[in-house]
Amino acid sequence: MADPKGFLNTTVRETPARRPVPIRLMDYKEVYEKGDLAVLKRQAGRCMDCGIPFCHQGCPLGNLIPEWNDLVWRGDGEGAIERLHATNNFPEFTGRLCPAPCESSCVLGINQPAVTIKQVEVSIIDDAFDNGWVKPHIPERLTGKRIAVVGSGPAGLAAAQQLTRAGHTVAVFERDEKIGGLLRYGIPDFKMEKVHIDKRLVQMEAEGTRFRVGINIGVDISWADLKARYDAVIVATGAMVPRDLPIPGRDLAGVHFAMDFLTQSNRVVGGATVSDQITAKGKHVVILGGGDTGADCIGTAHRQQALSVTNLAIGTRPPEERADHQPWPTFPNLFEISSAHEEGGDREFLVSTVEFLNDGNGNVRAVRIAETEFVDGLRVPKSGTEREIPADLVLIAMGFTGPETAHAQEQLSLHTDGRGNFSRDDTYATSELGVFVAGDAGRGQSLIVWAIAEGRAAAAAVDAFLEGETLLPVPIVASDRGFSV
Repeated sequence: MADPKGFLNTTVRETPARRPVPIRLMDYKEVYEKGDLAVLKRQAGRCMDCGIPFCHQGCPLGNLIPEWNDLVWRGDGEGAIERLHATNNFPEFTGRLCPAPCESSCVLGINQPAVTIKQVEVSIIDDAFDNGWVKPHIPERLTGKRIAVVGSGPAGLAAAQQLTRAGHTVAVFERDEKIGGLLRYGIPDFKMEKVHIDKRLVQMEAEGTRFRVGINIGVDISWADLKARYDAVIVATGAMVPRDLPIPGRDLAGVHFAMDFLTQSNRVVGGATVSDQITAKGKHVVILGGGDTGADCIGTAHRQQALSVTNLAIGTRPPEERADHQPWPTFPNLFEISSAHEEGGDREFLVSTVEFLNDGNGNVRAVRIAETEFVDGLRVPKSGTEREIPADLVLIAMGFTGPETAHAQEQLSLHTDGRGNFSRDDTYATSELGVFVAGDAGRGQSLIVWAIAEGRAAAAAVDAFLEGETLLPVPIVASDRGFSV
């Protein structure tokens, strides 16, 4: 274990400081300053050898959290990254982007602030890259089997890396111009700079994974042709269909899906030129949706020098402490102030959007809203409470309804479930022999840790399908689905 008295002697939770708001709004660099090693070791030492580490229950990847906390406290960085990589292919992603359900499950969190698990995690991998400890794991033999992975988000990349290391020849197909999926084009750089993706791709290419960009499966190559060319196919396309808001004025210029706004901004930040870019500069911006995507829009709009930013959520303001129906060690819905919220703007809750108003020339000029009331369990606008908010740009950030399924259904006859996701069995297999589904494409919109866990589990299932057995590790998520080898 770590420091036997660490959790008794250090009761304060210390996290790295965020760069001052006026400075960080001038660029897109990550908001956190580099942490102090002494603070990191002190925080890792708070891990309390709790007998039953409920942090494992909170993490779909089954990360060996107490083990690498102990190794960090002892100053063994190489040992720490070895234990971290045993369950997580990409801690540089999860350490920056995961909401850390492990911390909500931390036993210390019952009556003290939880261990800073997420910060310890990202420090381990950053230290490993800096010291050259992240090396390619080249397979000792090749099986001769060929696998196509469609989609290069966290699920697709995790599956590809696992299967490459098992000796299969893996090609990852991505319709965008660079690998990374929403990690690259959906997540703003102030949350994760793209150099972290590029570093990992260097390792994966050295291991033998092949990347094919600018190829839209279903259009450039049919799904049927892809299946014929490869011994197995993994569908890891994510849940990219945005939830719309079909109210009067939806077709006005200036009303956009949030992801269109974010992907264009990320391309420009990455050095590309985007014609007719959707920009917040000099505009009153209204963002519909109080989740992570909405927060990403807030931070991006401020960096683009919006005149004002208003974030509207239809539901109630979450509590600041655990509600009775979300006891430890469950993941609670709490009111959070992200780095983007710190940077300005207004947040309003219990707001229903009624109409987008026309300026007379086909452009949005305002949003008509009303208070939300609950009628027979439904959230509806309360009559008599209507008012207007000025808006030159409206961004719909209300989540996603599922994957794009049309081409795959037409060309492979893949089925969907009641939520619009691709159907699969307990081994991630679809009704088409040799075609598997991993991540949000089968699960629906979810967390990055679930995507990586499902990618790893699907890789084990594909390896067993091709070889009759597998030595690839099966994450805890696989047991949740009944998968065993």
